[in-house]
Amino acid sequence: MGWGLPIVVGLLLVFLANAIKIVPEYERGVVFRLGRLLPQHKGPGVILIIPFIDRMIKVSIRTVTMDIDPQDVISRDNVSLKVNAVLYFRVVSPNKALVNVENYLYATNLLAQTHLRAILGGHTLDELLSSRDEINTKLQSILDEDTDNWGIKVVSVEIKHVDLPTEMQRAMAREAEAERERRAKVIAAKGELQASEQLRQAADQLSENPMTIQLRYMQTLIDMSSEQKSTIVFPIPMDFLKAFTNKTGKADKV
Repeated sequence: MGWGLPIVVGLLLVFLANAIKIVPEYERGVVFRLGRLLPQHKGPGVILIIPFIDRMIKVSIRTVTMDIDPQDVISRDNVSLKVNAVLYFRVVSPNKALVNVENYLYATNLLAQTHLRAILGGHTLDELLSSRDEINTKLQSILDEDTDNWGIKVVSVEIKHVDLPTEMQRAMAREAEAERERRAKVIAAKGELQASEQLRQAADQLSENPMTIQLRYMQTLIDMSSEQKSTIVFPIPMDFLKAFTNKTGKADKV
């Protein structure tokens, strides 16, 4: 009789220790009773289960960041690439994540690798480099649809890096250099066209009054004499001297 009460208290403590479970806010408890799945997951907070009859497995519902290993991809225009990506997903149905697939983390990673190779292989190199957002959206949609039966919601898929062969990198560098040279020549040609248009307009305005040309001629002489220290022989047009000749002739007649 003396040992009866301590034994009962000890058994009660063991029972409570196995019956009381604490589930954090970022996890949910999936309970199996005699091997059968209970329809509703538990948590968060304090959870009571039946020891030795119930078994609870905790599943995290936080967003998982998964790095997809570099994959060998052959684009639609037969360019060999190495592409890696990052996958963001979370568990929305803990029961499905445990029952419908053996290891949802490993299965999701393999599925992402498969779809990454398949989808990128259907695009050309230019599309992979210029339409990355559209490809990311397409990957996210397909993966989200395929993992829905596993209770997983794919939040986002982002292609991190596209590793090009050395020969392709050199070819793209030459193409970019040629494109920059073409743009420079186009800009220079446009500048020459605008300059010639301005010169034509100036010539039209000067041709309307001959005295304007003579004044411009004299202004050029003044500018050159102020900037250059050496002696400059500058030809004077005969039309410029006619004005003085006419005035002298008129003076003699008077």
